[in-house]
This record gives sequence, structure tokens and C-alpha cells, in this order.
Amino acid sequence: MAAPDPRVGRLKRRPEFLAVAGTRRKHVAPGLILQVRRHDERQRPAPGEPPIRLGLTASRKVGNAVVRNRARRRLREAARQILTAHAAPGHDFVLVARAATAERPWTELVGDLIAALKRLGLWRDVSKGDASRNEVNSGPNAVTSNGGTGNGSGGGEVGA
Repeated sequence: MAAPDPRVGRLKRRPEFLAVAGTRRKHVAPGLILQVRRHDERQRPAPGEPPIRLGLTASRKVGNAVVRNRARRRLREAARQILTAHAAPGHDFVLVARAATAERPWTELVGDLIAALKRLGLWRDVSKGDASRNEVNSGPNAVTSNGGTGNGSGGGEVGA
């Protein structure tokens, strides 16, 4: 299991999630729902903590525990790739899994997150030489150059 990204903090308590949902600032896409809240004086990261905080949630509507965990893992990886490089700092983000999150093709799921950030006006471009732009196709279940899935199965099958 990989260590958490030091550039993104976590939302852990229910009031933090409710504060983000209470702003009613969100974007709904087929693979996810992105809710956003700008930091204010009441709830903000402590000094020295990352300027971006992330919360993940998946209700029972998404599926059983296995499906919910898979959906959260996929959202966490998409957030790691996109939010760290492209999200405007000073915000709390909550990614809500939907029924399609666990099975949605990886590039479309990442595209949903990118579209949500752009729609909410929180997208910031990075330099063209940044390596994170090449990571979009390297997520879970992405097809590698040798035709495998990159998930360590070694079977050479395409897809998940």
C-alpha cells in the first residue's frame, strides 16, 4: 500500500464532509460527484498542513463492500494524479462514488474529474514538461505497452 500523498490532506470527520456538502457547489458526472468548499476561518487546515484536503465516500447504493472499496481506491488514485497537479489550492474536495465508478473505464473516470474541476473553475494548468500529464493513462487497470493491465497479474490480458 502506498503512503498518502503529502500534498493532499484528508477530511476525516463527519462535520467536515457536511460543511463541503452544505456549500451546494458540486459537479455530477457519470463516474463521480465532486463537491467543493473554499477554506474559511471556521474550517481550514492547520498551519503546515497541505492546502488541499480530500474526502472520499461511497454509499451502499454503489454496491457491496468489495465494490465500494474498489470505487474508493479508483477515486483516490484519480485524485492523486489530478488534484495534486491541477486543483486550485485552498479548497476541500469530496469525491462521491457512483454506481458506475467501479467499472467505468479509467480514462473516462479521470476525464470526469478533469471536467468537474474545469466546470467549477478550479482547474489550473501546469507546465507542459510536467510528468503528471503522462500519469493519466497509468492508473489502475490501464493497458500497458506490453498489452497487460499493469496490475501485476502477468497474464497479458487486456482490461480488468
